[in-house]
Amino acid sequence: MGINKLNKEYMPNHVAIIMDGNGRWARQHGNERIFGHEQGVEAVRSTVEGAGEAGLKYLTLYAFSTENWSRPKEEVEALMSLLVHAITSEAENLNKNNVKLMTIGDTDSLPENARIKLQEAMVLTSENTGLNLVLALSYSGRWEILNAVRRLVEDSCSEKIKTTQIDENLFDNYLTTKGIPDPELLIRTSGEYRVSNFLLWQIAYTEFYFTTKLWPDFRKDDLFEAIADFQQRERRFGKTSEQIRI
Repeated sequence: MGINKLNKEYMPNHVAIIMDGNGRWARQHGNERIFGHEQGVEAVRSTVEGAGEAGLKYLTLYAFSTENWSRPKEEVEALMSLLVHAITSEAENLNKNNVKLMTIGDTDSLPENARIKLQEAMVLTSENTGLNLVLALSYSGRWEILNAVRRLVEDSCSEKIKTTQIDENLFDNYLTTKGIPDPELLIRTSGEYRVSNFLLWQIAYTEFYFTTKLWPDFRKDDLFEAIADFQQRERRFGKTSEQIRI
């Protein structure tokens, strides 16, 4: 599907993607799982390009969950190496295309070389005003919520805040997504129908889009198709259709 078929007056500001299916794609092609992850980088490149063309303000990619640390050591090490290589090779291109790189998650748990390359890329792109590309790294929704609660309790105990001040807006400020709007659209590839501990607080009213396409085969036209599907939906936020139309 081409971008020209999209309604530019009704674009989501924030699209989040659970990039699933790299391992299955690799097996289908008779290769090791890491080969699928390597091919998934091209899908990221095309999707980021498409997001910029569509005028999205935020694109969040679930790149590595806290649960992924329990995968075989060889795969984790290969993924971290791939992460460093991808950031190093793509940073200049992101900067050229006015993309600002951001991260959410427990990035302190990443290997030192990955943290260094991430920081360099974020500094390089920090002044860009186009698409905000958010990488969820060593991230999970439950981890984020628990981390926010701990910090909130600490500030309450030290009397930096009063319990009567605690509401959704205040809680948002304790999340790693502080300052980032909630996603209007969540895409998951590979035919799985679950959220896998991703942005649990933020997706309360997010529209879901599932595709059977494996992530390495996903391209910008698939992103446009998901956005087109989103544009056909009525978002009511708990209200009735009649209330929305008033």
